[in-house]
Amino acid sequence: MNTKLILITAFAGGVIALAFALYKSIWIKKQEVKNVKLAKIEGFIAEGAMAFLSREYRVLLPFVLLVAAFLAVANKGVLRFQALSFLLGAIASALAGFIGMRIATAANARTTQAASDKGVNGALKVAFSGGTVMGMSVVGLGLLGIVIILAVLLRMLGTDITTLKELSLPVITGFSLGASSIALFSRVGGGIFTKAADVGADLVGKVEAGIPEDDPRNPATIADNVGDNVGDVAGMGADLFESFVGSIVGTMILSLAVKASDPVRLKLMFFPLLMVTAGIIASVIGVFFVKTKPGKNPQKALNQGTFGAAIIASILIFILLRVFIGTDTFNDGAGANNIFAASVLGLASGVIIGIITEFFTGTDTLPVRSIMNSCQTGEATTIITGISVGMMSAFPIIIIIAVTILGSFSISGLYGVSIAALGMLTTLGIQLAVDAYGPIADNAGGMAEMAEFPRKVRMITDNLDAVGNTTAAIGKGFAIGSAALTAIILFTSFKESSGTGVVDLTSVPVLAGILVGAVIPYLFSALAMGAVGRAAYKMIEEVRRQFREKPGILTETEEPDYKRCVDISTSAALREMLLPGIIAISSPILVGFLGGPHMLIGLLTGVTASGVVLAIFMSNSGGAWDNAKKMIESSDTGGKGSATHKASIVGDTVGDPFKDTAGPSLNILIKLMSMVSLVIAPMLKSFWG
Repeated sequence: MNTKLILITAFAGGVIALAFALYKSIWIKKQEVKNVKLAKIEGFIAEGAMAFLSREYRVLLPFVLLVAAFLAVANKGVLRFQALSFLLGAIASALAGFIGMRIATAANARTTQAASDKGVNGALKVAFSGGTVMGMSVVGLGLLGIVIILAVLLRMLGTDITTLKELSLPVITGFSLGASSIALFSRVGGGIFTKAADVGADLVGKVEAGIPEDDPRNPATIADNVGDNVGDVAGMGADLFESFVGSIVGTMILSLAVKASDPVRLKLMFFPLLMVTAGIIASVIGVFFVKTKPGKNPQKALNQGTFGAAIIASILIFILLRVFIGTDTFNDGAGANNIFAASVLGLASGVIIGIITEFFTGTDTLPVRSIMNSCQTGEATTIITGISVGMMSAFPIIIIIAVTILGSFSISGLYGVSIAALGMLTTLGIQLAVDAYGPIADNAGGMAEMAEFPRKVRMITDNLDAVGNTTAAIGKGFAIGSAALTAIILFTSFKESSGTGVVDLTSVPVLAGILVGAVIPYLFSALAMGAVGRAAYKMIEEVRRQFREKPGILTETEEPDYKRCVDISTSAALREMLLPGIIAISSPILVGFLGGPHMLIGLLTGVTASGVVLAIFMSNSGGAWDNAKKMIESSDTGGKGSATHKASIVGDTVGDPFKDTAGPSLNILIKLMSMVSLVIAPMLKSFWG
């Protein structure tokens, strides 16, 4: 096996992804924003988004340096390089978020302009291109980071299996930990920012003042549009960046635990790098399938790209396995066909989870129609029905995840489970492009309203935005599904790395760990939801103050103070994101050193089981409430301003922190806790003997 050739191939895959992202960025920048007012609004949003991101990274810098210092001091010998690996992971994750948000804030105005000049296909192309930059940046930076670290370690230490197991791969886990840490703070901070602004804008603007959504007279409307970028673009990008990296690292660790000869184990360790390289190529090809025509549903165009990329990736993986693995076997007879079956199972389960999510959250589906109908009888029934829909949606998705785990394990053991998780993320480049498209389309609609474009332009952007709500929900479904499988990989890897033997689930320490782990997602969500509530209260008071003290705002003789609202969301997000992050990072360390590895495995089991279900419930409830509101706004009966519409706004407002703050943050929580455990595994092994 030529390890140098494999690393060069994977490196080339990362370069292709970044080069394609650069190509799309240049193309987006070339699209002209002709409307002067639109260009001015774009400037406000870009300025607010970059100001938030720079302040967030300044707040996180001391934390990153502190953790790096701890890893440098707590480890010995080569393992001290884990500190540098951690720094590289944090920088790569932050850079992915920065690139994605920089382009998203440029693409939103250009989407509005394209909707005016070129119609639905032109607008779709710009919005999706903006998402493509985010998707390709994430997979490119993630793959390049791992390849660079691995290349340096192999040059230093060689490819001896024991050395790889005890030194090289533990160092690489630092990269994943860095990515996970930034992801959690980006997701929580961005989620608090966007929902504080959104709730304030909706409740005071739409419900109290009776002005349309995204009306430029609303002082919180710029902060709301900024929030779409910092929460749903930078936050989601960082989230899936660490899922992608964590799945690769976890698979590499588990490959060395299979029953096989050393050469075969080495092949299994390097295969994930080739697998995701194939996914990058398939994603690039899939991007060119995304196009639509007037009168056609943009969702079909996005599905063409996603499914097309998945089929191409499957073909490429099959060829890779035939060439790379060949007739080699492991785990008493498993071989290339088993690995292929596990990867396809993971990919298929991701698609099925997406379809289920679309059923429970998409426009004009039975569950969303039930919420729409309940809005006719008031806010209480709206909330009750939305909660019921979210809870119901968790059941089929969990069944799919369980079937995937059992099926992939029966195919090729724990390595099969890890390949299934990686299969779910193989075409992440285009999956994330589809997801990031949503907030760009949402921003474009708001900007069309603020810049006073004709109604036909808003109809195009509303159509793209409605699809964007579904794609966002599907993206969250993928993120949650991959989080469940990745967390299982990571804490199984922790069990291997810490030298823990058989774990008795009925032992008191393990049971105590399970109970504590099960309640942490609720504590975490309570802190995140409470933070949104406190920040939204300040935003509501500020919007009311401006309307009260500047009555000319509503008559358009005075200008709203947009910057004050952006500052309120920014300050609240940066202040409130710290405690949930500290809980996520410190709890595995405390339980591991005070209760031992067995109790820590119980903690990870509890937080994974509880967190995955709660995340699905919250994300899908919020998505369903949102699209129920949009259906009412576009329906012949009721419509904007009616009592039914006001009830749907309340449901959407409750759902906002569900789907954009607490829910999506939970999948990072469960992976981060597993990753922290994996990083401290060598220390626990030494501490407990």
